[in-house]
Amino acid sequence: MRILGIDPGLRFTGYGCIEHPGADPVLIEAGVFRLTKGAGRTALSVSARLEELDSDFRAALARLRPDVVAVESLFAHYKHPATAIVMGHARGVLLLAVQQAAVQLVELKPNTVKKSLTGFGHADKAQVQRAVQALFGLPEPPNPPDVADAIAVALCAARRAAALPG
Repeated sequence: MRILGIDPGLRFTGYGCIEHPGADPVLIEAGVFRLTKGAGRTALSVSARLEELDSDFRAALARLRPDVVAVESLFAHYKHPATAIVMGHARGVLLLAVQQAAVQLVELKPNTVKKSLTGFGHADKAQVQRAVQALFGLPEPPNPPDVADAIAVALCAARRAAALPG
């Protein structure tokens, strides 16, 4: 089973694609869609970043051909409620693309993902990075942290699928 994990954002959207044929997952590709600067290094509008995210994500879907796309669900910090609203725009673009590609969607809470990978639902970004590094034997932790988060989302979805009967 090929699973594409996504950590949505409007500046950086991390992605990590794994193949989970059985006991040991294999990392196929991981990276980040950078949505921060336009021509002349000026900040892009939200709508321009959403358009770029849509284009980049659809290209990744076509290239990687996942069986499942796992997306981290929305997280809102009480000190920054506007962030959740803006993040909802990015998630909407991603969810629409998954639906239109007719790929199975799994949504996972951030704490569920962290607990699945590290054993602690409130692990910080560095702990997630180190856990992904250790699991795949990478020479260094995935950077930026959005990449490690996306790989962790894919791993959590794979573990959940493996635990299902049948």
